Amino acid sequence: MLAVLVCTAASGQQLTLGQIGPFTVIPVPDAPEINQGIQAYVKQVNAAGGIKGQAFSFFDVDDRYSADGFAEQFPKAIARKPVALISPIGSAALTRMLADKMLDKNDVVVMNAIPGAETLRNPGHPRLFHVRAGDKQQIEKIVHHARTMGVTRMSVLYQDLAIGTSGFAVAQETARTATGFALKGVKSATEPAALAAATEALKAQEPQAVLVVGAPRFMADGVAALRKAGVSQSLFVLSYVPAGLIVKLAGAQGARGVGISQTYPNPNGITMPLQRDFHAAMKAAYPDLASYTSFQLEGYLSAKTVGEAMKRSKDGAATPAGLEKALRSAGEIDLGGYRVDFSKSNIGSKWVDIAVIGADGKLKY
Repeated sequence: MLAVLVCTAASGQQLTLGQIGPFTVIPVPDAPEINQGIQAYVKQVNAAGGIKGQAFSFFDVDDRYSADGFAEQFPKAIARKPVALISPIGSAALTRMLADKMLDKNDVVVMNAIPGAETLRNPGHPRLFHVRAGDKQQIEKIVHHARTMGVTRMSVLYQDLAIGTSGFAVAQETARTATGFALKGVKSATEPAALAAATEALKAQEPQAVLVVGAPRFMADGVAALRKAGVSQSLFVLSYVPAGLIVKLAGAQGARGVGISQTYPNPNGITMPLQRDFHAAMKAAYPDLASYTSFQLEGYLSAKTVGEAMKRSKDGAATPAGLEKALRSAGEIDLGGYRVDFSKSNIGSKWVDIAVIGADGKLKY
């Protein structure tokens, strides 16, 4: 997949955004939907005259959901001189980016990244900014929510991957602060036989609630496996999992009541200025879509954060260094009811809510 969005605003200088993402191989629609949100914002801002008279262009490249693919595509993306890369996806790709010091060797800002595993944020990198709350905040919210529901025994089914192992560590740390709360875990690979064995081991722990942590498909498969094993207790997953995927794999009855942490407001809500701006942008860019997803909103918000920081820059932010300075000096940026602030750290928001899959297979906020 290669999309190029050409500038339409009058502009003396082009501002380029790029996306390196898994448009193939990965069995969930994260990257394409984030792409749609980015393109909707770019078209919207260009139609309004750009940022200080400068229009955005946008391109995307496919890393095939692999660290090697990301490493292959990164220099190709950098050659196009983007001021920012938006929302790379995958713990393997992000780990490779940090381990190979790609952000030290190249002049670019990365705005937002998925997943929000603590190992990718702490220490992270000065040029890696996170729009959404991370896994730490999501897991803390889920554990505390379970405790308020009267749960005293919780188990974690976690993938043998950075997002899973670091997520379980966060759950353990959070559980230690909750009086009378016991937490256990079972690690699993992704193969069906391994997942089936892990769910049976977890069932034997007799938890009152279960948190599943891992890549999106692992979490959805985990819910289906737990329901198949007869685990009827409350189940929770992180925000990366589309409700529709859980319904597809676990069935409507198995998916019903599953709690999914949310790091953004309801993408189909209408009360916030952000939601109305987002809907207008999506309707103009994709008139055939009847409803919107959190990943589309994530792409829109990530690109909008870049644009709003540039608007607030007093000395220009048309370079990665200028954008980085603008993000840190802007203070709180109100994106229409959803606020980010990078003045103290590279994590802009810690907002988390929990939505539940209803009997109709849709999220209830």
